[in-house]
Parts: sequence; C-alpha cells; structure tokens
Amino acid sequence: MSILRKQGVLQGTTNGCQTHQKRMTKKATFLFSFPSSKDASVIAQSLSPEIKHKIPKSSITFFIDAKKLTMIVESEDISSLRATCNSYLRWIQTAMSVKQLV
Repeated sequence: MSILRKQGVLQGTTNGCQTHQKRMTKKATFLFSFPSSKDASVIAQSLSPEIKHKIPKSSITFFIDAKKLTMIVESEDISSLRATCNSYLRWIQTAMSVKQLV
C-alpha cells in the first residue's frame, strides 16, 4: 500500500481591515492506494467504530473510489489537526497490520 499526502495544512484567510476575524480552518487530505478495492473497503470498515465517535474540534470524512481511500481531516486549530491525523493514521496502520496477519 502506498500513502500519498495530497494536501498539507491550509489556513483560512482573514481580512485585516475588519474588526472581526473569520474562523481559521486547518485541513489535511490523505490518499491511500491499495492493491484491491476489497482491501480499501476492509480498512474503511475497520475504522467505522472510530468514525462514529466525534473527536472534539475535528471532523473526519472518508471516500472510497475503487482501490483508493481518501481521508479528509478538518480542525479548528493546528494541534487538534495533528492529534486527529496521528490517531487515524495509527488506526489505519494497525488495521493494515492485522489484515496482513489474518
């Protein structure tokens, strides 16, 4: 399986002339390529219990397209983004390791 980080951290823009600032959003997108569509589906299904639990200050979106699994992480701040990415990347790594053993 290869992992391609499609998009890094993006910061929202603010207008310095206004008295209030827009809420800045941090975002990371990961694209995982698997040998088969079944592998991508198995990994996504193994993450479903984690997706049901909301992580504070973050949201996770998964898309499956044939042999590819796309994960989009959005957070209110950079520390939440980092923590959420690390958690999901670790869970994906664990699911892949278990799948190889079975």
